[in-house]
Amino acid sequence: MSQATKQTKRMDDLNPEKCIGCGKCTKSCSFLEKYDMDLRDFSEKPELSYGCFLCGRCTEVCPVSIDGKEIALRMRTAQCEENGGTLTERGFQGLLWEKDPYRFANYRRGRSASVLWTGCNFTGFFQKTEKQLIKRLSGYGIGVIYDCCGKPVEELGLIQDAERNLTEIGKKLLDAGVRELIMVCPNCYYYMRGRLPAEIRLTTIYRKLDELGIGDRITLSCDGNESMEFPLYRPCPDRTEELFLSDLAPFLPKEAELETFSGLQCCGLGGCAAAKEPELAEGMSGKALSLGGGKLYTYCASCISQFRRKGIEGAQHVLPLILGIEEPFPGGIRPFLNKAIKKII
Repeated sequence: MSQATKQTKRMDDLNPEKCIGCGKCTKSCSFLEKYDMDLRDFSEKPELSYGCFLCGRCTEVCPVSIDGKEIALRMRTAQCEENGGTLTERGFQGLLWEKDPYRFANYRRGRSASVLWTGCNFTGFFQKTEKQLIKRLSGYGIGVIYDCCGKPVEELGLIQDAERNLTEIGKKLLDAGVRELIMVCPNCYYYMRGRLPAEIRLTTIYRKLDELGIGDRITLSCDGNESMEFPLYRPCPDRTEELFLSDLAPFLPKEAELETFSGLQCCGLGGCAAAKEPELAEGMSGKALSLGGGKLYTYCASCISQFRRKGIEGAQHVLPLILGIEEPFPGGIRPFLNKAIKKII
């Protein structure tokens, strides 16, 4: 059975009619609140499907486990299928130009049993950290591959395109002799897990660093305080299983209590929805700023890029801290150029 068929079947199993009208989903989601609808209402409004941030917060609070993310994906997919497998919504042309398929893929340095998979956004924003990471891992015979998992393509409803791209990735990995992918990006990890050839296993970068004895525990300045909070934002894909958070444990500061931003719905980039709901996305970043008091740590490059662009200067990715690297945040077109240059190195 193809991935597209599995996806359609899974979506057909949804039953928004189970909704009991409690309103918990609406209260938990700024998107549902804006349009004064619950998940049953939303399932009848495909014209709003691209405004959903696909964060999963509604499902977390739903007492009958209705999956709003899958409802949105079902409606997006149906619209694309009705248009002959092409996207009808405007505002995503640039994203598709870059990612369907990924224009800057490079497998030349990945002919190893174990390779680093940075994900496209980490490559764009964390050049110094990436170079240091590659250098230190190369001492263990670990290569590096540059590619995009294709999650944004699937989230736009282009299921067949995403399936084709992922199948091609699997073939390239097998041809290169890859048996382990070391994942920096939690979005890539959860999207690709279980969808690559069975011979290829996935592991998080933090588990691998701990295994190899690379990197140091993050330290904080106490400033005379006996206890401190470590404001660590959990990206949407890691909120349920927290695999990345668990693997991060050896590197997190001992002296601090974790503050995981439980009141924050999304960074504002989820589901490609910022193109349709820019004000809601802006509000999410503003809430992050207020909750973290201007300081925030996370392990998702996409989240960091959103927070920093929206003025949270104290937003930091944990990997540079673990490796002891000071990384200036690149602005303008620089992140795009950083990704593009990987095509020819």
